[in-house]
Amino acid sequence: GAACFLLFSYFPKFSSILLKFQLLCSVWEIFILSYYWRACRLNEQNHLKPFPNMTGGFELRETGSKGVGVFAAKPFAENDVIFEETPIVSAQFCWNEAYGYYACHHCLKPMESVEENVRRLTANASVVVPFPELCVTAKSNQVFCESCGVGFCSEGCKTLAEQQYHSLLCPGKLPAMVHLVETWKRMHYPPETTSISLIARIIAMVETAADRESLVQSLMSFSHEATDESSGLCLLQGKDDEDKIKTLQALIQETIPINHAQSFVSEEGLRSLFALIGRNGQGIGTSVFSEWVKFVEKKEMSTEERDSVDSFIDTAYANMNEHVGSFLNCEGSGLYKLQRCVNHSCEPNARINFPRSDHTLVLEATRPIAPGDEICISYLDECMLERSRHTRNKTLKEFYLFECKCDKCIAQSDQPDVTSEEESDEDDDDQDMES
Repeated sequence: GAACFLLFSYFPKFSSILLKFQLLCSVWEIFILSYYWRACRLNEQNHLKPFPNMTGGFELRETGSKGVGVFAAKPFAENDVIFEETPIVSAQFCWNEAYGYYACHHCLKPMESVEENVRRLTANASVVVPFPELCVTAKSNQVFCESCGVGFCSEGCKTLAEQQYHSLLCPGKLPAMVHLVETWKRMHYPPETTSISLIARIIAMVETAADRESLVQSLMSFSHEATDESSGLCLLQGKDDEDKIKTLQALIQETIPINHAQSFVSEEGLRSLFALIGRNGQGIGTSVFSEWVKFVEKKEMSTEERDSVDSFIDTAYANMNEHVGSFLNCEGSGLYKLQRCVNHSCEPNARINFPRSDHTLVLEATRPIAPGDEICISYLDECMLERSRHTRNKTLKEFYLFECKCDKCIAQSDQPDVTSEEESDEDDDDQDMES
């Protein structure tokens, strides 16, 4: 300190030289970081980044305005599996968990037996499910956290959860987590699109990761251009939601011990995380009943047995619809490194499934795909795909911040835009039909 004082006192020009040197270093540092991130982006575009379960049947290519896309490198027939992967991180929705949709705390595999599931969803404790031996739930493999009691479908999932995030977030060791989740639930009612649990797990993983740099780089690969991030938050928008961001940020900082993830828990960092999840989060749905139905459909049985079990399934679904509506599944969301590259089309040639009834995602072809074809899914549900080009693109702009230019949209480009009045009339008609 004394030496610095003498230098600045007796050599006035030294201060100016030092400041210029620091400025030069800062500019050089920015240049290096910019070069690094451009190199990462180029590396991704040139297919140099390894992805899980890469089969050689597809490749990643730059598609211009859409960014990176997934293209077929070999022919695929209808129902062929193109790839499968597990997420970097996933979490069950908070309200879904609170309402008794009992799933593995790590992979969302249902923890109920099929009979328990049907009884809960139909509110009928006397239901007896035929062919109970076809239930996929392995109760004997289930384990539980000794501190907070949450369940896992296997010792493997429990170990992964403890290694990645649960050791830091366990409510038994961190009671304030309960308050954080309850605060979130009061802000975000069903139907849910994400959960504060997913945000907390990302932060905890950054805190506990052995290879923190690699994890952060994977998370950064989900980020879009700054203009996209600032043009809208798909999950939280408006003044009220700005207040919610500030509330959540303060609670997270009070709740989770932060040593390495400071940039993620700043107000701007948290806002970016919500935008990242809004743009890239993939919904996950698992159901022990739907898995049981698949096995029943494959089972050989007499005509009388088939008629009886079909009647049981139809009745069960009708009673579920009456009691819980469309909320049949254990639901959550996750971030998938490869799935995020699959672009949207209003005429998709692939779909996403969860055939293992956990968070393992499978992309499969819905029709023949030739080598060189881009593999696309629909970000919209089947009903929305039948709506006008204007309505489809209005929804895509609102939630995904882009306008679709697929073959179907181009072919319908001469359609007149639907006015807000016409859309309102259509919505009124829908409400009249429901009533």
